[in-house]
Amino acid sequence: MALNITASRPDPALLDLPWELPLETWPEEYLAALPRGISRHVVRFVKLSGRVLAVKEIKADIAAREYQMLRVLNKIEVPCVQPFGVVSGRVDVDGNPLDACLITQHLQFSLPYRALFSQSLREGTSTRLIDALAVLLVRLHLSGFWWGDVSLSNTLFRRDAGAFAAYLVDAETGELHQSLTDGQREHDLDIARVNIAGELMDLEAGGFLEAGTDAVDTSNRIVTRYTELWDELTGLERFERGDRWRVDERIRRLNELGFDVGELAISTDFDGTTIQIQPKVVDAGHHSRRLLRLTGLDVEENQARRLLNDLDSYRAGTDRQNDDEEIVAHDWLARIYEPITRTVPRDMAAKLEPAELFHEVLEHRWYMSERAGHDVPIEDAIRDYVATVLPNKPDEARVVGVDTVEMPVVAMFDDR
Repeated sequence: MALNITASRPDPALLDLPWELPLETWPEEYLAALPRGISRHVVRFVKLSGRVLAVKEIKADIAAREYQMLRVLNKIEVPCVQPFGVVSGRVDVDGNPLDACLITQHLQFSLPYRALFSQSLREGTSTRLIDALAVLLVRLHLSGFWWGDVSLSNTLFRRDAGAFAAYLVDAETGELHQSLTDGQREHDLDIARVNIAGELMDLEAGGFLEAGTDAVDTSNRIVTRYTELWDELTGLERFERGDRWRVDERIRRLNELGFDVGELAISTDFDGTTIQIQPKVVDAGHHSRRLLRLTGLDVEENQARRLLNDLDSYRAGTDRQNDDEEIVAHDWLARIYEPITRTVPRDMAAKLEPAELFHEVLEHRWYMSERAGHDVPIEDAIRDYVATVLPNKPDEARVVGVDTVEMPVVAMFDDR
């Protein structure tokens, strides 16, 4: 059998990897020390040409299908890992066939949920993860994607200004449709609720879940949060003709949730007494797109919201409300954001991505100002943060430490 490599960005270095060995026996020299989530397949992180790739051993037809599905999801800008390639036609040294491998790019600064719970996290982490997963599931369903295996295990999480942003990792069971029926959406929600309950029970049994957290009640939150967000994004709203301001109010609510409205369907009754509206095109990333347009910074949605708030404060503090917004944003970037993020010593640069670091410095500055009883300059805040807070944080660009597959697993739900 001939080795067959399909890759979105072909790299000759792929040929140097030991494809003739089962993935679970690959030598340490090829591997990157990163925490792995629970998976029904063998997964390894490998170092290749200065990047880190995730390699999953899987049947050839499933690998090819998932690779194509991830490519489509990336094209429609759904939060998911980026596919890198598929390697099939593998045989061992004795000529026996081996499963194919799906290769994806490691999502920098992301962690599986079990690695997050291996750290010291503040109260409410489980509910914030559920909220992030609910937003991801709504975005997938709005795009017509039925997941079929919704779980914390099949998701990666990145910190997002005090919250989390969720990314789909495993699209193996997914299907893409023009639109989803209510039954398909409810099926995904049922799967999510059962899987999450099992995952949280495993954490509870291992002593990793926050005290006082009920696994079943927390898993039910995915249904509540999903339904609230879905209704806000797609629900029909009816009001009297004199209340036209409510159209703008609806758009502002959607913007606050981080979604842009590309079109509204507005209709009136026969007698013209009432109006009803319904969003027709809804895209996520309202704040991140605005920040990208103004500054070129490509960050998570909550991070963008926080950075924009600081930009607005800078604009007001310098009395430049009447100046061109893009010029003010350029000055803020050059005078505030970049000097602060570049203050971090090189040996600690991998602990947090720059936007999350800036958010934490703003938080740190607020607490310092509260203690001092007056505003503390952000330059003082970053120096104190680097000296007292940042050294104690793990390196989230490439976390070395707990391999989550070695954490205790009790319930049957983690056998995936």
